[in-house]
Amino acid sequence: MERSCLKRWRATATLVACAMIGCACAAVAAERAFPFGSELMLDVAPMKGSKRVPSLEIDARGLAQIDLWCNSVNGQMVVAGDTITILTGDKTDRSCPPERAQADDDVLAALTGVTNWRREGDILTLTGSRTMRFRVQTN
Repeated sequence: MERSCLKRWRATATLVACAMIGCACAAVAAERAFPFGSELMLDVAPMKGSKRVPSLEIDARGLAQIDLWCNSVNGQMVVAGDTITILTGDKTDRSCPPERAQADDDVLAALTGVTNWRREGDILTLTGSRTMRFRVQTN
């Protein structure tokens, strides 16, 4: 009788351990998945005299609202494995100081030059002609 109880206890303990490992693996996979359905902020300080920082708001289908230093643009994120292509439309036509207009162009050029991505926790790193780090917003 004692042996059968011990065997059941071991089997139950093994199942619980496997379930816990499976949950941990799923959490790590989710932590490294592309953050569709998220808002991300470029990991930089605001420009002097402004609180605005470029951001990406990406829906579940990859449609993106890209807010730059001054203007905004709609885009589409196409993700396959660790490869990414960012397609953009026309920028809004807000009146901007020359340095912000140039910064908008620089960020947009870097985004359209992105070829790969990786995610570690709440940081999404986009690489290509330039490396950009975005922080997933959790609020």
